[in-house]
Amino acid sequence: MDFEPQTTRTASAKVEFAPEPLPRKPLELLRDTEALLRRPTVGAIVPMLSPKVARRVEAASFVAEDFLEDLAEIDLDKISDWELQPARIRVGLSFVGFGALMIVVLLLYLNTQHPELSAVQQIGKYWYQYVWFVCLGVAGMFVLGREAMRSAQQQQNSNKL
Repeated sequence: MDFEPQTTRTASAKVEFAPEPLPRKPLELLRDTEALLRRPTVGAIVPMLSPKVARRVEAASFVAEDFLEDLAEIDLDKISDWELQPARIRVGLSFVGFGALMIVVLLLYLNTQHPELSAVQQIGKYWYQYVWFVCLGVAGMFVLGREAMRSAQQQQNSNKL
Protein backbone atom coordinates (compact mmCIF):
# COMPACT_ATOMS: atom_id res chain seq x y z
CA MET A 1 0.00 0.00 0.00
CA ASP A 2 1.12 3.47 -0.78
CA PHE A 3 0.55 5.90 2.05
CA GLU A 4 2.36 8.77 0.39
CA PRO A 5 0.07 11.75 -0.10
CA GLN A 6 -0.57 12.67 -3.64
CA THR A 7 0.06 16.30 -4.27
CA THR A 8 -1.83 18.02 -6.95
CA ARG A 9 -0.93 21.54 -7.75
CA THR A 10 -3.78 23.84 -8.50
CA ALA A 11 -3.48 27.41 -9.53
CA SER A 12 -4.52 29.44 -6.54
CA ALA A 13 -6.37 32.59 -7.37
CA LYS A 14 -5.17 35.68 -5.62
CA VAL A 15 -7.72 36.65 -2.99
CA GLU A 16 -8.31 40.33 -2.59
CA PHE A 17 -9.19 41.61 0.82
CA ALA A 18 -11.08 44.72 1.76
CA PRO A 19 -8.95 47.85 1.74
CA GLU A 20 -7.51 49.05 5.02
CA PRO A 21 -9.88 51.40 6.81
CA LEU A 22 -8.77 54.96 7.24
CA PRO A 23 -7.22 55.55 10.64
CA ARG A 24 -9.55 57.38 12.98
CA LYS A 25 -8.60 59.92 15.59
CA PRO A 26 -8.80 58.78 19.23
CA LEU A 27 -11.37 61.42 20.14
CA GLU A 28 -13.63 60.28 17.29
CA LEU A 29 -13.38 56.72 18.60
CA LEU A 30 -14.29 57.97 22.06
CA ARG A 31 -17.30 59.86 20.72
CA ASP A 32 -18.59 56.93 18.69
CA THR A 33 -18.01 54.33 21.40
CA GLU A 34 -19.66 56.46 24.06
CA ALA A 35 -22.63 57.11 21.77
CA LEU A 36 -23.03 53.39 21.05
CA LEU A 37 -23.21 52.74 24.78
CA ARG A 38 -25.21 55.80 25.85
CA ARG A 39 -28.04 55.85 23.31
CA PRO A 40 -29.41 52.33 23.97
CA THR A 41 -28.97 52.82 27.71
CA VAL A 42 -30.90 56.09 27.71
CA GLY A 43 -33.53 54.53 25.46
CA ALA A 44 -33.99 51.64 27.87
CA ILE A 45 -33.97 53.70 31.07
CA VAL A 46 -36.18 56.65 30.05
CA PRO A 47 -39.49 54.70 29.90
CA MET A 48 -38.98 53.48 33.49
CA LEU A 49 -38.34 56.95 34.94
CA SER A 50 -40.70 59.66 36.02
CA PRO A 51 -41.35 62.29 33.33
CA LYS A 52 -39.31 64.96 35.11
CA VAL A 53 -36.28 62.71 35.59
CA ALA A 54 -36.64 61.30 32.05
CA ARG A 55 -36.46 64.83 30.60
CA ARG A 56 -33.32 65.52 32.62
CA VAL A 57 -31.67 62.28 31.47
CA GLU A 58 -32.50 63.06 27.84
CA ALA A 59 -31.21 66.62 28.25
CA ALA A 60 -27.97 65.29 29.75
CA SER A 61 -27.69 62.90 26.81
CA PHE A 62 -28.05 65.75 24.32
CA VAL A 63 -25.45 67.82 26.19
CA ALA A 64 -23.06 64.86 26.13
CA GLU A 65 -23.69 64.44 22.40
CA ASP A 66 -22.84 68.09 21.69
CA PHE A 67 -19.81 68.10 23.98
CA LEU A 68 -18.32 64.95 22.49
CA GLU A 69 -18.96 66.26 18.98
CA ASP A 70 -16.99 69.40 19.81
CA LEU A 71 -14.31 67.30 21.49
CA ALA A 72 -13.92 65.07 18.41
CA GLU A 73 -13.06 68.12 16.30
CA ILE A 74 -9.91 68.79 18.34
CA ASP A 75 -6.72 67.76 16.60
CA LEU A 76 -4.42 66.33 19.26
CA ASP A 77 -1.35 66.73 17.05
CA LYS A 78 -1.72 70.51 17.12
CA ILE A 79 -1.58 70.74 20.93
CA SER A 80 1.92 71.71 21.98
CA ASP A 81 3.78 70.51 25.03
CA TRP A 82 3.85 74.06 26.36
CA GLU A 83 0.03 74.25 26.30
CA LEU A 84 -0.24 71.08 28.42
CA GLN A 85 2.05 72.32 31.19
CA PRO A 86 -0.71 73.97 33.31
CA ALA A 87 -2.78 70.79 33.16
CA ARG A 88 0.18 68.67 34.28
CA ILE A 89 0.86 71.06 37.16
CA ARG A 90 -2.78 70.90 38.26
CA VAL A 91 -2.72 67.10 38.15
CA GLY A 92 0.44 67.02 40.27
CA LEU A 93 -1.05 69.43 42.80
CA SER A 94 -4.25 67.40 42.87
CA PHE A 95 -2.33 64.21 43.63
CA VAL A 96 -0.37 65.87 46.44
CA GLY A 97 -3.44 67.58 47.89
CA PHE A 98 -5.67 64.52 47.72
CA GLY A 99 -2.99 62.31 49.29
CA ALA A 100 -2.49 64.77 52.15
CA LEU A 101 -6.23 65.24 52.62
CA MET A 102 -6.84 61.51 52.79
CA ILE A 103 -4.04 61.04 55.33
CA VAL A 104 -5.67 63.72 57.50
CA VAL A 105 -9.09 62.03 57.10
CA LEU A 106 -7.54 58.67 57.97
CA LEU A 107 -5.91 60.15 61.09
CA LEU A 108 -9.19 61.80 62.08
CA TYR A 109 -11.02 58.51 61.61
CA LEU A 110 -8.47 56.60 63.66
CA ASN A 111 -8.43 59.14 66.49
CA THR A 112 -12.24 59.25 66.73
CA GLN A 113 -13.11 55.59 66.09
CA HIS A 114 -10.08 53.87 67.62
CA PRO A 115 -8.74 56.12 70.39
CA GLU A 116 -7.62 53.09 72.38
CA LEU A 117 -4.88 52.30 69.84
CA SER A 118 -1.50 53.98 70.01
CA ALA A 119 -0.04 55.67 66.94
CA VAL A 120 2.17 52.67 66.21
CA GLN A 121 -0.82 50.29 66.50
CA GLN A 122 -2.91 52.52 64.25
CA ILE A 123 -0.20 52.57 61.58
CA GLY A 124 0.27 48.82 61.98
CA LYS A 125 -3.44 48.17 61.52
CA TYR A 126 -4.00 50.64 58.68
CA TRP A 127 -0.60 50.59 56.97
CA TYR A 128 -2.12 49.75 53.59
CA GLN A 129 -4.13 52.98 53.46
CA TYR A 130 -1.15 55.02 54.66
CA VAL A 131 1.03 53.57 51.91
CA TRP A 132 -1.56 54.32 49.21
CA PHE A 133 -2.03 57.92 50.26
CA VAL A 134 1.68 58.59 50.72
CA CYS A 135 2.42 57.05 47.30
CA LEU A 136 -0.24 59.26 45.72
CA GLY A 137 1.39 62.33 47.21
CA VAL A 138 4.85 61.20 46.12
CA ALA A 139 3.59 60.63 42.58
CA GLY A 140 2.25 64.19 42.57
CA MET A 141 5.61 65.49 43.78
CA PHE A 142 7.34 63.64 40.95
CA VAL A 143 4.99 65.24 38.41
CA LEU A 144 5.65 68.69 39.88
CA GLY A 145 9.39 68.09 39.99
CA ARG A 146 9.39 66.97 36.39
CA GLU A 147 7.56 70.11 35.36
CA ALA A 148 9.97 72.28 37.33
CA MET A 149 12.96 70.65 35.64
CA ARG A 150 11.32 70.88 32.25
CA SER A 151 10.75 74.62 32.67
CA ALA A 152 14.39 75.16 33.68
CA GLN A 153 15.59 73.09 30.74
CA GLN A 154 13.37 74.98 28.30
CA GLN A 155 14.69 78.30 29.62
CA GLN A 156 18.28 77.11 29.15
CA ASN A 157 17.51 75.98 25.61
CA SER A 158 15.84 79.29 24.74
CA ASN A 159 18.80 81.24 26.19
CA LYS A 160 21.23 79.28 23.99
CA LEU A 161 19.26 80.17 20.87
